[in-house]
Amino acid sequence: MKRIITVVVLSLSAALSAAAQTPNTSAVAGRAPRAGSPDGVAVDAQRIIRAFTAKETEFRRALNGYAFKREAVIQTIGFGGQVTGEYSRTSQFVFNDAGERFERITYFPVPTLTEISFTQEDLEDLGGVQPFALEASKIDQYNFSYVGREKIDEIDTYVFDVAPKVMPKKVSERFFQGRVWVDAQDLQIVKVKGKGVPEGKQRFPTFETYREQIDGKYWFPTYTYADDDLVFPGGQVVHIRMKVRYTDYRRFKGTVRVIEEGDPGDAPEAPSKPNR
Repeated sequence: MKRIITVVVLSLSAALSAAAQTPNTSAVAGRAPRAGSPDGVAVDAQRIIRAFTAKETEFRRALNGYAFKREAVIQTIGFGGQVTGEYSRTSQFVFNDAGERFERITYFPVPTLTEISFTQEDLEDLGGVQPFALEASKIDQYNFSYVGREKIDEIDTYVFDVAPKVMPKKVSERFFQGRVWVDAQDLQIVKVKGKGVPEGKQRFPTFETYREQIDGKYWFPTYTYADDDLVFPGGQVVHIRMKVRYTDYRRFKGTVRVIEEGDPGDAPEAPSKPNR
């Protein structure tokens, strides 16, 4: 988001909650120890990283074959908890006759945000960093550091801190920095907590994304939440709250039409017999 009050231009996007620890950017992917992990349990971190990053790539690509609904609400919060401005956008991601998916906006009232504005980076994070933290084509550009084990809603998980190996200079190059929780049985990411980076002069809120299993196979995002104070250059502080829901997942199926020539009921013409 970009701050609108004064001449300073500021921004909003996905972010790491205050409860999340700062990722260990010095960790190198594949070098997490097999033994001596933080919880004292021997873990083959390399195998886990290979497994969940491969499935993350598979799931991100599989999502391209699904239609779904996205409802996003971003609010600024004033003293006493009152809403001082809002950006709301509801979209259906559907397919045209050529099998190409596109966004059909079904609800988009005039934004009432006055302290910040919604930027292109914010919109890209809604479609990338927030629902699927690790973009398939960029997975090898991340460092992973094993943190330990944790139970989430009766699911045993491995916890990893994640950060880009090299921080991009352009804000338009979106990466994730934060923490991921990996199902210990299926080795699939079930929760992420972090933010989009780099920030530049913009500031991006803390977010958590939860996933659910779709079609008995894919763990797709269903809910993203953020409640954070954005501290901009110059000391301005804006309290924002964000809720994003992903629903109505449906696999795209093409239609086949059979076109017959001739009138209905016409029998095919019998071949003529040659003269003898």
